[in-house]
Amino acid sequence: MTPEEFRKKLKESLAENRKKFQGIYKDQINDLLGLSREEIDKITPDTTDLEIYDQLITVVKEASAANISQAELKTHIEDLGDIAVEIAKKASSIAGLFL
Repeated sequence: MTPEEFRKKLKESLAENRKKFQGIYKDQINDLLGLSREEIDKITPDTTDLEIYDQLITVVKEASAANISQAELKTHIEDLGDIAVEIAKKASSIAGLFL
């Protein structure tokens, strides 16, 4: 990859990322990113929870960019499994989906 191709790809990626952070789930993304390592580690003692946490953030970012419904977002989070749901419940703006 040439430096010019890299810069172009990076610029596109940054624009897409900005779109995700400004989408309908921006508050949920911020809540998830605000969780401490200690809060996440309370779910499982190994690194599985960190991997799932990363996947959860990706799902919420993509949902934000795509403007999907809360019901769809909930389904996608549930598809990640119980650990993802437990992490999501720790973010106050997402927890309501699971009441």
